[in-house]
Amino acid sequence: MNWKASAINKNILRLAIPNMISNITIPMLGMVDTAIAGYIGEDVDIAALSVGTTIFNFIYWNCAFIRMGTSGITAQAYGAGNFKECANMLVRALWLALIMALLLVAFRKPVGDFSLHVMQGSDTVQRLAGEYFFARIWAVPASISLFAIQGWFIGMQDARTPMAIAIMSIIINAVFSLLFVFRFDMGIAGIAWGTVVAQYTGLTASCILWLIKYRGYMQYFDVKESLRFEPVMRFLHVNKDIFFRTTCVIAVYTFFTAASARFGDMILTTNALLMQLFTLFSYMSDGFAYAGEALSGRFVGERNPDMLKCYIRHLIFWSLMIAILYVIVYVLAWKEILMIFSPSEEVINTAGQFIVWIIAVPLAGSIPFMIDGIMIGATKTKLLRNTVFFSTILFFGTFYALSPFLGNTALWISFLVFLFFRGILLYFCSDKLNAKKIIAPGE
Repeated sequence: MNWKASAINKNILRLAIPNMISNITIPMLGMVDTAIAGYIGEDVDIAALSVGTTIFNFIYWNCAFIRMGTSGITAQAYGAGNFKECANMLVRALWLALIMALLLVAFRKPVGDFSLHVMQGSDTVQRLAGEYFFARIWAVPASISLFAIQGWFIGMQDARTPMAIAIMSIIINAVFSLLFVFRFDMGIAGIAWGTVVAQYTGLTASCILWLIKYRGYMQYFDVKESLRFEPVMRFLHVNKDIFFRTTCVIAVYTFFTAASARFGDMILTTNALLMQLFTLFSYMSDGFAYAGEALSGRFVGERNPDMLKCYIRHLIFWSLMIAILYVIVYVLAWKEILMIFSPSEEVINTAGQFIVWIIAVPLAGSIPFMIDGIMIGATKTKLLRNTVFFSTILFFGTFYALSPFLGNTALWISFLVFLFFRGILLYFCSDKLNAKKIIAPGE
């Protein structure tokens, strides 16, 4: 490996590894909360927690476009050496985050009632999930603001600061959730209030770390400039496309669960278990995709197609290596991994009938995940929107064509088609990842 390749790989890993660690805190937080709910003493508490967290996952997933749009535009401004735009982009992102958060808080009653109605749990589960929802909703302003700040840090080629904040937040969440539940006997609402404290602590820490590392950018802040029509419209346009792209992805994942239920409780449980393997892959893969966002945005801002082309080649290499690693691990130890989540022999045996599809998922998903990150950094969001839309149509078309004959196998084939064709369409629509075309202005 020559010096240049070594330096490129070191730079990629400098961004990817902290992002992977940040991503890992997400399931860890869920596991801690679930463990606390389990020790409360009632099974319904775990069920209610599951309902409540599902609702917030849906809300936050739909708000994730703020992070993506912020990271891409900030990275381009950073690459162009436009530090004033970097500073104004943070203000712009925080304005949008706070507007969305305040709307959710203002309409918390209808949002909460509707969401709980859709989940259709038992009366006890609904009541407890309601306690959780209407407590945790007060964390929304901090949580969505953290999306904006995280996106800004990534755009500034800084993955370590979000990692430190994520690690601190999970520790604070665990400590205060335990305190509220077992010291103050607040039940499942105590877990929610622990999250509220953790999110505002994370927001406070973000502000402190920003002042320590980026105090010099304060001279560039200009509220009037940050709200100027042209850059605001560009930001909203980028976020609109990413929101549509995310909506399509959510539609596929939500339908996957709903369709699984049609095939019975055993298939629903098995598919949910197998999707845990997909989730484990996505956390590591997303770490490199976030690195792709930061680096592609930077070189688009620099107008440096040669360096972008070089980094794309290395990013794709790392993406494929991660995929191959997961395939090997799943082939050799899928049963042992699944038994961590469920000891049921019946579930494991049923999973064995479909494991070939989940083993194929890393190979089908690695390239689209990485190209997705590259295009977000380059703010080629119209391309993202269109390709995921056509891939979603292919997903539903494949499922309805094959499900009468193949049942649950058709669902997994459809999911692989969705992943694979996202990558294929992105690859060819970008002229085979032509760096000059990616850097070119416009869509």
